[in-house]
Order: sequence, then C-alpha cells, then structure tokens
Amino acid sequence: MYARTSPEQKLIIIEALQRGGAVVAMTGDGVNDAPALRRADIGVAMGRGGTEAARQAADLVLADDNLATVATAVREGRRIYANIRRFLVYALSGGAAEVLVMLAGPWLGLPVPLLPAQILWINMITHGLPGVALGGEPADPGLMRRPPRRPDQAILGGLAAPIAGTGALITATVLAAALWTRHAGGPWQSVLFLVLGLTQLGVALALRARGTGQRNWSLDAAVGLSLVLQLAAVWLPALQSLLGTEPLTLSLALGCAAFAAVPGLAIFLRGARTRR
Repeated sequence: MYARTSPEQKLIIIEALQRGGAVVAMTGDGVNDAPALRRADIGVAMGRGGTEAARQAADLVLADDNLATVATAVREGRRIYANIRRFLVYALSGGAAEVLVMLAGPWLGLPVPLLPAQILWINMITHGLPGVALGGEPADPGLMRRPPRRPDQAILGGLAAPIAGTGALITATVLAAALWTRHAGGPWQSVLFLVLGLTQLGVALALRARGTGQRNWSLDAAVGLSLVLQLAAVWLPALQSLLGTEPLTLSLALGCAAFAAVPGLAIFLRGARTRR
C-alpha cells in the first residue's frame, strides 16, 4: 500500500508491476492521475466526480462512480469475447467444409459438387442471420470464476482443433449424403446443397451457451428463417431456376435431415461431456 504518492511515483509503481508480468488497472479521478491512467493497461476514471482530463486518459469510465460496476463490465467483456470465439468456430468450420467439399468431391466422382450461386446462397443464410445471432448468447455459467486469459493470447488460440474437427465432420457427412444419393440415382447435387446448409444450421444450435437459465431467442428465429430459405431453395420453382436445384421427395428430404443432424448432435454431446 502506498500513500501520498506523486504523479511520477504512480508511474514508477505501474511500470514496476508491469515489468513483473502483472496486468495493471489504475483508478483515479484527478488531473494528476491522468499520466498513470494512460500508462496502465486499463485506466478507470470516475464519471461523476472525475475531472475531464482523467476521463479522457482512461479506457473505462464509471458513469455511476461505483467500483462494483467494473465487475459487471468484465463479465460483459468476457461474454462478448466468448461469443466472438463461438462465432469463429461456427463460421470457419463451415467455410473449411465448403472448401473441402469442393476439393474432395471430384475425387469421389462428384464432378461439380456445388454451383457458384449455391455456394453464395449457403454463405448468405448460414453466416448471415445465425452468425449475427450467436453474438447475443448469454454468459456461460461460471464465467467469472475462470482465470483471466493471457494478454498476448490470440483470439483464435486453442480453436484450431475444434475448427478442424467440426469442418471435417461436416465434410464427411455432406459427402456421404451426396454419394448415397448418387448411388441410388437421385439428384445428388441438390442433396449435397441441402445437407450442407442444414448441417451448418444444426452446428449453430449446438454451439449455443448451455445451462445459463436464459435463452437467446434471436438465434432460434435466425435459424428458423434460414431453414425456411434453405428448403425454399429446393422446392420453389423460382429459386430452383436461380440456383440450379432440383425438387426432392419428402422421404429424400427426411433422409437429408437425418444426415444433417449428425455433426450438431456430435458437438452437443462433446460439449455436454466437457461441461460435466
């Protein structure tokens, strides 16, 4: 503990702590606190009683001058960070699966797995509304009991395995459905297109936060709307002409749904085991 420190001494204390590897938060409200607020990793100024100089120098301004608000801000920041990582797993695994399907399909006897318009359509309905809605997921249970992450940790740190595993699982599922349909003499390209879209929507639901006591209804609405659009792309004549799809029988569509449920179910079970 230090008392009656000068502005220069506050800087010395902060720099000494930082050299020792600490992440330093500095709270202050006066003009003489401004240099230390700027030098600290996180400068926290008082919004009501603080000076304008302190507020301008700080990273975080407490509008109610209540230090307990810092904990609320940290919790919200961790929630946002977790949702960004959740979206990256979802978007990058889906994108990787699309690339792998296009590369592996011809080697398996599927000459043109997807048409350009079909790829754009899938990206629009999967990475659009559901991707944005994932940002509204509530905070995971125990979020504030976790140790802080390292300041130099990349946002993709530790996500390579989930992205690669999920992408490979989506790819295998989609190609298996297409090959099964091709062997039966059915419209395999339309099946591949439908299963790829449905699979990614299932993954979005599987990646949502669990055990929070809250539900992100915007994600349900986004996935529901995207599901309707994906089915319309196969059954509406106007979209069939635009995207180059063929209508599917009800039994074939149900088979597509069964294939599409596999990756999402696997991710859900893996998450449940991790939570336990």
